[in-house]
Amino acid sequence: MSTRIRDLAGFTGAGYDKGRGPLVQIAWLIVSGSVLSQWWCPNGVRVAVLRRFGADIGDGALVRHRVRIHWPWKLKIGAHSWIGEGTWILNLEPVTIGSNTAISQDVLLCTGSHDHRSPTFEFDNAPIVIGDRAWIAARATILRGVRVGDDAIVGATALVTKDVAGGTTVLAPRASVGR
Repeated sequence: MSTRIRDLAGFTGAGYDKGRGPLVQIAWLIVSGSVLSQWWCPNGVRVAVLRRFGADIGDGALVRHRVRIHWPWKLKIGAHSWIGEGTWILNLEPVTIGSNTAISQDVLLCTGSHDHRSPTFEFDNAPIVIGDRAWIAARATILRGVRVGDDAIVGATALVTKDVAGGTTVLAPRASVGR
């Protein structure tokens, strides 16, 4: 049995592009944390500020409070889509959400990962694409590199690691209760 030595001190983050310089990143973190995540901030203001920071957001989109977006300049949301409160879009790479798509409460869209074979645990990131008229239900998790097709449904608490074909439904496994 071979033992791999992981040296996190050697991590370089090679190949990861944040997409904006440090001043824009700092400004985003301040504005998103102090204003956009608050319940009293109107949706119109949230969307306008996200657009100002580079997000591509279609008409009629709804971004609720307590939504965390890592980098807005790597986000595209189609027209009339909803992003539910508590959603975390950890978009180290681009996230594209189609039109008329519902992302329910506390969903995690995570484009980031690490290469477990790398001795320095380097990034292994990939974009996420969610199609039109899809529904990602409460507390579901969509991981790096996944494409969710048009009209697909991802059920509450489901963990999605592979593509979901259009028109299909993915449910979380049911827990069995012993007696």
